[in-house]
Amino acid sequence: MGRKSLKEARKQEIINVFYQVAKKEGYENTSIAKIAKVMDINPSLIIHYFDTKEGMTYALIDHILDRYLSIYSARHKGKANLADLEKTIDMLFSKKWNLLFDDGLFYTFYALAFREKKIKLKYKLILDALRNGLASIIEQCSSQGLIQVENPQVTADYIFVLVDGAYFYLSMESDKKAYVERLAYYKQKAYDALSLSEAKLHPLSAS
Repeated sequence: MGRKSLKEARKQEIINVFYQVAKKEGYENTSIAKIAKVMDINPSLIIHYFDTKEGMTYALIDHILDRYLSIYSARHKGKANLADLEKTIDMLFSKKWNLLFDDGLFYTFYALAFREKKIKLKYKLILDALRNGLASIIEQCSSQGLIQVENPQVTADYIFVLVDGAYFYLSMESDKKAYVERLAYYKQKAYDALSLSEAKLHPLSAS
C-alpha cells in the first residue's frame, strides 16, 4: 500500500513538472531530459514510470479530466438544488475555470486528437463526463420542480457548446473589460437556457 502510494505520488510529481515545463517551453519543445533537469533526477527514472513522452501526455490528459471534474463536488450527488446549479454555472463561466488548465496546452492536445486515436478518445471522455455531470444536476433540479427543462442532456450540451466557444474566442481577447463583459453575456445565455431568472436564484434579494 505504502509503495503504491509513493509510486503514484512520484508519478504525479513528474506530471506536474511536465505540465509546468510544457506550459513555459511549449509541448513540442518539452523533453524527458528537460523535465529530469528541472527535477534534478536521472531521465531513466521518468522512463521507468512512463516509458515515453507520449505516456506522460496520456497521464497529463487524465489529470486534465480530474481537474475539470472537480467542479462536481460530492454534494451534487443525489439531490442538487438551485444553489448547486448556480455555483456550477458561475464556475463554468469564470476566470478560475479558464485557469484550471493552460489554453495553449489544451488546444495543442486537442489538435493532436485529430492524429492520435487514444488522445481523441481521452478528450471525448473529458467532454462527455463534463456534460453528463451538468445534465445530472439539471435533471435533479428539474425532478424537484425547481426548474423546467425538457431535456437536461441537450441543455447541458448546449451550455458546454457555449463554454467551449466562449473560451476559444476569449483567448484572443486582450481587452480585460471586453473579456469580462463577453463572459457575463455567455453566462446569461446559459441561464436563459435553464429558464432561470434572478428572482428564482435570489428570491429574497429580488423581493
